[in-house]
This record gives sequence, structure tokens and C-alpha cells, in this order.
Amino acid sequence: MRPVRNPWSERTVVRDGVRLVCRDWGGSGRPVLLLHGLAGHAGEWDVPAQRLSPRYRVVAVDQRGHGASERHPRDVSRAAYVADVVVVADHLALRRPVLVGQSLGGHTAMFVAAAHPGLVRGLVLVEAGPGDPNPDTPADIGTWLSSWPTPFPSREAAAAFLGGGPVGAGWAAGLEEREDGFWPRFDRDVMVRSLAENAQRSFWSEWEQVACPTLVVLGQSSFVPAREVDDMLRGQRPMTTAMSIPGTRHDLHLEKPGVLLTALVGFLDGLDGLE
Repeated sequence: MRPVRNPWSERTVVRDGVRLVCRDWGGSGRPVLLLHGLAGHAGEWDVPAQRLSPRYRVVAVDQRGHGASERHPRDVSRAAYVADVVVVADHLALRRPVLVGQSLGGHTAMFVAAAHPGLVRGLVLVEAGPGDPNPDTPADIGTWLSSWPTPFPSREAAAAFLGGGPVGAGWAAGLEEREDGFWPRFDRDVMVRSLAENAQRSFWSEWEQVACPTLVVLGQSSFVPAREVDDMLRGQRPMTTAMSIPGTRHDLHLEKPGVLLTALVGFLDGLDGLE
């Protein structure tokens, strides 16, 4: 049997000794850089990435500590995640990309846009915002990750445990197969440490520094409180819009990737109209 040929190329970028692995979907249009959430993987973006790539230059990143990238980085600060994105964009010649991030990936994208305004052309936050500090978050996430009955005997069993349907399948696709079953491609303690700063403070000052056009996409049952969204849109944000996708929750990019794709294309076309 011939091996299955991926529609994307694997690209590796190294920053300060940390290996970052990307799925490069090719294309020659406006660059789009896709960032997954905590404990996720670049493959979560496969559906929209494949459909965007005929018109745009699309790259999805396994962020540090995740997927095929470095499993045990010492530095999991917000600054480290941000610096990785900057180096990936430079190394892969992604000139002024649109950053699309879900959950913690959206948080990273927001930080990049705030700290490097000349780098980012547009920003799409999927189930992400400045947030409020919650000291219980790392422990809560750690408890959830510890509850995974690993190794899973099959991807199907993993998908069922992780929510079933497209969400469970999307999470299960990120597992690696070993002789004794299917295991996460991340370390639980690294994931918990990655949330340390989010537990300590909010990031409204960073949000106020974002100057590029921004689209906020939320699930109907969103993790982002309505009050937070109202504050994000208040006053001086004429280039920021928000939308909610009916029938979705936090992993809306897995639940309804086609609807998200339509929103992304509309946002990208709107950027073309501004130039």
C-alpha cells in the first residue's frame, strides 16, 4: 500500500533551540497563520486550511509543547509563545500575515498584534479575549487532563471520551499511536504551566494596543462572557467586529468549520477592500 501523501508540507523552524513544526499548505496570496488552543494541534485547522490555500498562503503551527513541536520547552511564558510566532512568520516569509487563533492560540495572536503592530495585517480571535484572572484555571485544567484514561485503546475510544462528534474526532486526531495505545502529544505539566500568567492577570492593556482590523468569533455557548465582548467592542474599536455561530461551543472551529471558513473569507476579502 502506498503511503498517504499529505496535502501540506512539513516545515520546521528552530528558535533558541526549541523546534517548531508547521503544516505549510502553500499558496501565493495573503499569508494566513493559524494557531491552535491549549493541548491542541495544527491539524485542527485542516478543513479551513485546505479550502483557504488556493487563494491564500496558509500555515498552521504546532505551538511549543504541542503536537510535533518540542514537547518539553523550559519557557512557556506568553512572551515565548509570541516570539515563536514572530520567528515562524519571518522564517517562512509570511509578510504581514493575518493571525487566526482559537482559545489560547487566539490569546497568543492578540499578544503578537499588540507587541508587533507592523507585523500583523489582521486578527481573528476564535473564542478568545483579554480575559480576567482566575487562579483556579491551571488546577482545573490539570485535573481535566489527568482524567484522560490514557493510553486510549483506539482513536474511536478517544473521540468518544473527548466529546464525540467532530470535536472528539478533532482532539483524537492529535494523539500519537504507540505500541500500547494512543497518547497525547503534550505533557500535562507543560500545559498547566502555560496557563500560569493567565491565572494571574487580565490582558486589557494588550488588547488596547491592537490596532489592526479584528474579527471576534464566538460560540453560541461561549467561554467568553458577554460582558467581556461588550468591553472589547466599546468605544474606539471601529475596525473590530464580533459574531456568534449558532449551535456551537468553545471548539466551534471543529464543530462548524465551514461556517467559520465563510466568516474568514469575508474578513479576508474585507481587508483587500481596505487596501
